[in-house]
Amino acid sequence: MTLLTTPFGPRSTAAEVAADADLSGKRAIVTGASSGLGTETARVLAAAGAEVTLAVRDLTAGAAVAAGITEATGNKEMRVARLELADPSSVAAFVADWNEPLHVLVDNAGVMALPELRLTPDGWETQFAVNHRGHFALTTGLRRALAAADGARVVSVSSSGHLLSPVVFDDIHFAFRPYDPWQAYGQSKTANILFAVGAAARWADDGIAVNAIAPGSVPTNLTRHTGRPEGITMEEGLRKTVEQGAATTVLLAVSPLLEGVSGRYFADCAEALPVTRRPSMTPVTAEFMNGVAPYALDPAAADRLWEESVRAL
Repeated sequence: MTLLTTPFGPRSTAAEVAADADLSGKRAIVTGASSGLGTETARVLAAAGAEVTLAVRDLTAGAAVAAGITEATGNKEMRVARLELADPSSVAAFVADWNEPLHVLVDNAGVMALPELRLTPDGWETQFAVNHRGHFALTTGLRRALAAADGARVVSVSSSGHLLSPVVFDDIHFAFRPYDPWQAYGQSKTANILFAVGAAARWADDGIAVNAIAPGSVPTNLTRHTGRPEGITMEEGLRKTVEQGAATTVLLAVSPLLEGVSGRYFADCAEALPVTRRPSMTPVTAEFMNGVAPYALDPAAADRLWEESVRAL
């Protein structure tokens, strides 16, 4: 399979990749849109004319962001809705309240490297519950709305951190192995990619394209717990601004260059390069930031994750 490239790259911004996009009359949802990459993604989609719903935990913060986007873009079609991805009832309520065609869904929200093992009330490790299960329930719950849009796109925001761990199906929730913040984060980000693989295989007839992306190294609230594994450094020039970090997300969400593309994983505005072993992290290199592990694109693993996720709904 030929890897896809675009005229854009690691220094491109979200505004640049969406410069020619016209989203007038289209609806978009961005989870985790009250800060960081989510805010920038929502702003650029709004600037292109979309009606954007900010799906957030904190309605006050979300309202402030929506007002700021309206002021910056002139787009008054901004909505704010509560969504707590760790709480299945909150996800179900959000889905039940949505009754319109949905053209773009950006599964952006997430948590990273929680320093201690935290379980949800129903026993799920929190990073896996938020980063994967919550978004799985949201996206599958909105399938009919996406199908009704005739050409909808879903962007699953993953991370180069998926290279830290496959999904450990026999012990996802660390019941029998020592908890490690980065392995927990890594398997949740692998799950984000496997979801795209699984959804692409199942939803092609609905005209729904589902892809996963890595935004790169961007200083946002996501890093508030530990930043990065102890002792790990990064090659010069790999850090991105928020505007650059949101570029690959927006590219997959709106660009005609990727019409009909589904079930793939992108970084730096291009399809990621397969790797056969984890690249160096001392320091972290461009190969690590732009690589994709074979286990993250494995159809059999995607099917197993899908089946287990359905049982958890």
